[in-house]
Amino acid sequence: MDIQVITASIVAIVAGTGIGVFVGKSIFGKAATLKKEQAEKEAEIILEAAKKESENIKKEKILEAKEKYQQYKNEQEKEFNARVKKVEERELGLKQKEQSLNQKTENYNRKEQEVDTIKENLNRQLALVNDKKAQLEAAHEESVRVLEKVAGMSAADAREKLVESLKDEAKTAASSHIKTIMDEARLSANKEAKKIIIQTIQRTAQEHAIENSVSTFQLESDDIKGQIIGREGRNIRALEAATGVELIVDDTPDTILISCFDSVRREIARLSLQRLVTDGRIHPARIEEVVEKTRKQLEDQVIEIGERTAIELGIHGLHPELIRMVGRMRYRSSYGQNLLQHSKEVANMCAIMAAELGMNPKLAKRAGLLHDIGKVPDIEQELSHALLGAKLAEQYGEHPSVVNAIGAHHDEMEMKFVISPIIQICDSISGARPGARRDTFQQYTQRIKDLENMALGMEGVEKAFAIQAGRELRVIVEAEKVDDKTAEMMSFQLSQKIMNEMQYPGQIRVTVIRETRAVSIAR
Repeated sequence: MDIQVITASIVAIVAGTGIGVFVGKSIFGKAATLKKEQAEKEAEIILEAAKKESENIKKEKILEAKEKYQQYKNEQEKEFNARVKKVEERELGLKQKEQSLNQKTENYNRKEQEVDTIKENLNRQLALVNDKKAQLEAAHEESVRVLEKVAGMSAADAREKLVESLKDEAKTAASSHIKTIMDEARLSANKEAKKIIIQTIQRTAQEHAIENSVSTFQLESDDIKGQIIGREGRNIRALEAATGVELIVDDTPDTILISCFDSVRREIARLSLQRLVTDGRIHPARIEEVVEKTRKQLEDQVIEIGERTAIELGIHGLHPELIRMVGRMRYRSSYGQNLLQHSKEVANMCAIMAAELGMNPKLAKRAGLLHDIGKVPDIEQELSHALLGAKLAEQYGEHPSVVNAIGAHHDEMEMKFVISPIIQICDSISGARPGARRDTFQQYTQRIKDLENMALGMEGVEKAFAIQAGRELRVIVEAEKVDDKTAEMMSFQLSQKIMNEMQYPGQIRVTVIRETRAVSIAR
């Protein structure tokens, strides 16, 4: 029974499987057929779209090709027309040149005919001249024979005696003429030299700056003095040790004096003190830090000053060390005269003199700027500043004429170049110019008094005041005795009198004031 059941089950399973496979094949076959038909339709649609797109692309390309062809054709036509136009212009030019050549040929032929005519006339005139010459020679020979017969000597002997007498006369006249020329040359040379020097001085007027050995530092209040001095003076000692200056703190209100012969040190101390006061932190460690920063900043400023000076004077190719020395001149004075201003003034005067004398003004200006670099060395040496400056200039590759001019401007070296005496002269002019270097206090006060007394000595003057360190003179006149025209005349006369009778720096403005007052009292 079990076997039959199992057998029946197996048969049922096999039959079910066969029926399932048959039904599955039928269903899947129909689905595949539908998909195939759908794919074919989509392919036809895509193919149709591709055909349409290719037709559109084809049409666009054809239109684009036509446009490019038309554009190219237009360009070729334009180029062809331009070439045709150029050819026509050249043909026209050639025709004009041909006409010009034909005209020149005609002119040449006409000139040639005129020259032939002139040549024939000259030949005829030459023949006449030759005839006259022959007649003159015959007459000359006849006159020579007559003279020889009368004088009793030959023409050769007479010629020798005449030549000897003319030689003696020529020597006497030449020596006298040479003496006259030399005297005139000396006079004209002196006049020309004075003219050049005066023009040079007038064209290089400089400000009259006086440098001192003491700088003044202003404080906002006297309370800050205690901070600067510090406990038991340690702050002020630290500042003096770091900068190498002397700080003078006295009873002068809101003021500290910085004393030192070296203006670079004074400037470092002044700037450092200004930073410390502004910052408010004043102690020895901070002082050393600020002084070091200030020293570096001033060194950069020195280089900037040197570069700016070289650019201002138009001097190129200076060695960096020489530029730094030129910048240091700003903080150095000589007898109260600022060394950089003095060197710039000498450089400008040297260039003007060299140009007037037909020499190289650039080389002269270079030597004038560098002539005092021996005064600002980093290390003090026993050589004089002129010889030291020449040594430094030679070390940094300056021209031999510049080196010689620097070393010889105080006659400590033989002058081998023409610019050397020019540097010496301009240095003397700049140093000796009135007001360039410091006057004594007595000279200054005496000049002020002389100005006022000169004005008070004129009639009608009521008061006179010399102001602005003697650069302006204000004169108050009596309105009843002096009218406006007389006041103008007094101003001119007083200025002329000052120019003729006094020596003074720069210029002095004379102002004459005439004032009329009408006073009434209301009661």
